[in-house]
Amino acid sequence: MLTKLKYLWQIIRRLSGDDAYEVYLKNFHKQQCKHDNTECPKPLSKADFFKQWQDDKWQGIKRCC
Repeated sequence: MLTKLKYLWQIIRRLSGDDAYEVYLKNFHKQQCKHDNTECPKPLSKADFFKQWQDDKWQGIKRCC
């Protein structure tokens, strides 16, 4: 029962965008430091990430016609 609740909670977080920062960090580390040993850039802070996310979401015209 507990695993089903955890799975349901993960789905809710994914649909609401609550886990967006964790997904960003996971993908950031996979893409930035793949094959070379150079210093990796630092990821955005949580506050900067959500600021950029909101700006991208609400920037520009958002109408159908």
